Parts: sequence; C-alpha cells; structure tokens
Amino acid sequence: MTPLLLALGASLAWGVADFVGPLFSRTLGSIRVLFWAQVGGVAAIALAVAVRGEGPRGWPVLFAILASLGGMLGLFAYYRGMLAGAMSVVAPIAGVSAIIPVVFGIVTGDHPSAPQIVGIACALAGVGLASIEHHEGSHRVAAGVGLALLAALGFGFYFPWMHAAGKVDFWWASFVFRVTALVLMAGVVTAKRPPTLKLRPKELAIVCAVGIGDTLGNALFAASSGHGLVSLTAVLASLYPIVTVLLAAAVLRESVAPLQKAGIVLTLTGVVLISV
Repeated sequence: MTPLLLALGASLAWGVADFVGPLFSRTLGSIRVLFWAQVGGVAAIALAVAVRGEGPRGWPVLFAILASLGGMLGLFAYYRGMLAGAMSVVAPIAGVSAIIPVVFGIVTGDHPSAPQIVGIACALAGVGLASIEHHEGSHRVAAGVGLALLAALGFGFYFPWMHAAGKVDFWWASFVFRVTALVLMAGVVTAKRPPTLKLRPKELAIVCAVGIGDTLGNALFAASSGHGLVSLTAVLASLYPIVTVLLAAAVLRESVAPLQKAGIVLTLTGVVLISV
C-alpha cells in the first residue's frame, strides 16, 4: 500500500504545482516561471541530499537525466498549452500520459486488467471529445490541445526512466532530475534571451514554492518505485489533472462546452480505470 500512497502523494503535489505555475506564467511568462521553479526545486532537493549525507547507491540514478528530458519537454508544452487554452481541457489530456507507462509495463511483463483496457479506450475517446470546442456554429480543435498531447508524450516518457532511477536511490534520482532540468532551462534562457528574469520577492517566493512542490512530486514518485510496478504507480501519479481541474473550476470558474465537459469526465474516468 505504501508505494500507492506515495504515488497518490506525487499526484497531489503535481496537481497543485501544475495549477499555480501555469496560472502565474500567464502574467510572468512561462520561461521566467519555469526557470525560477527549477532554482527553487534544486535548492530544496540539494538541502535534503546534504542532510541525508549519503552518496548515490548506484549509477542507474543517471536514468533520471533521461527522465528530465521527457519531463521538461512535457512541462514546457504543458505551460504553453495552459497559456493557449483552458486548464480544465489541457490538464486531462496531458494526464493521458498514463497510457505510456502501462504499455511499457505490458512490454516488460505486466498484464493489464480488463478495467485498464477499458480505461485506455475511455481516455483516448475522452481526449477526442475534450479537444473539440464549439465556435460560431461550427466545431474546431480546442486551443492548446496539440501542446497538451505533446505534454502527455513528454510526461509519459518521464515515468519509466524515473521509475528505474528511483528504484536505486530516490533521493539522488530526484537531485539528478532537478539539476538536469535547471541546466535545460538555463539553455532555454540563453537561446531565447527573455527581456528579464527578475521577479518581485513575493512572486519569486511563490514560483520557487511551485518548484519545491514539483520536486516533492518527483521524490514521492521515485520513492514509490522501490516496491511498486511502474504500470501502477505511474498511473496513480498521473491523477494530478483531477486536482488541477478542481482548482481551475473553483478558482478560475472556467467555462467549458458541454461536449468538452463530457470528454474531461471520460478522460479522467479512463485515468482512474487504468489505475485499477
């Protein structure tokens, strides 16, 4: 039960961080938010590793580098998608990343249950419905859907590699992941050259807290990998869109078309069934 609770804890941490971060990126810009979030995350996990006072338990913690490549691709696409479209539409579609670790688990010997197979079908159908919005007598693909699908691909790639790294040493896996993420964001900043990276003290504190929350999610998921199957822990961790959708509904009062609401419900139902 402990791996499952840890995975659910990761889902909660990610759900909150993935609401607050994109919300602030609407006014501060995604590059500034993502950069300082990585700084906050690195500071937090570096402190934890220093207090622990132990070296890594094996070289496979370096698999977290590959996890970071996928995770940051997913996160950047996710933030950009949130800027383009409604959180309550983008988040569930990104949560379909749960399909990838299930497929990975099947390939490596796991056997999906009937509810998991139904869940995959529901998730895919739900994405289709959530992706369509009504506009002036016609239907079109909703804003941010393409980026949400890219985010799902990146997040899905993250799970197997972080699972492998976390089985060896979840503290160091989390540290390697976050340092890699910061290096990647530093590269983006160098390439994009935003006008400024400065934030006011209150904004900096909130954005760093987002990074700490995201890092907490990484650590909890990596810790769950010690005893749980990737096809199960990754899916439970992928329930974070439920948290994001609920926060978007409560705080932002987002307006979503009825067909898209059906798609959101179907997508979230699919993610839940995949975890059975």
